[in-house]
Amino acid sequence: MNSFNLANPVFVAYAIAASLMVLKIMGQGWMTVYRMSKSDSGLVSPEDLRVGPINKNPRPEQLDVNDYVDRSRRMHRNDLENIPAFLIAGLLFVAVDPNLLWAQILFYGFVVVRLLHAVAYATKQSHEMRATFYSIGSVIVIYLAIHVLVVMIF
Repeated sequence: MNSFNLANPVFVAYAIAASLMVLKIMGQGWMTVYRMSKSDSGLVSPEDLRVGPINKNPRPEQLDVNDYVDRSRRMHRNDLENIPAFLIAGLLFVAVDPNLLWAQILFYGFVVVRLLHAVAYATKQSHEMRATFYSIGSVIVIYLAIHVLVVMIF
């Protein structure tokens, strides 16, 4: 059976989890833009201070770090550091025909901990709380990759 089609419930679980994570990455980028617009600050490049239809009154202080904007930018960067590895490892995991329930636990578990990580970051929770959610997601991705290697080698 071809693993990468909607007749395979493991691939369906992956497709749902992967789609949610792609939406998370893209949504976080838009959240940063929203926060920049709302606060009229948090710009990052000198050329952002040119007069334009969106920035009609550029000022040098718009380049100052604004935590409201930068927090969203850091969340986005964190997603970009973690979600692509899940997308790759998860797809490879599908290819080795894993148990459906186990795949669902891993895929949806990753989605849940990434969303909890985002909530913890957005609500300024402790580093320990964010690190816990990060660590669980990281362990899931590492497990996916090791599982693939074990199946392929043995």
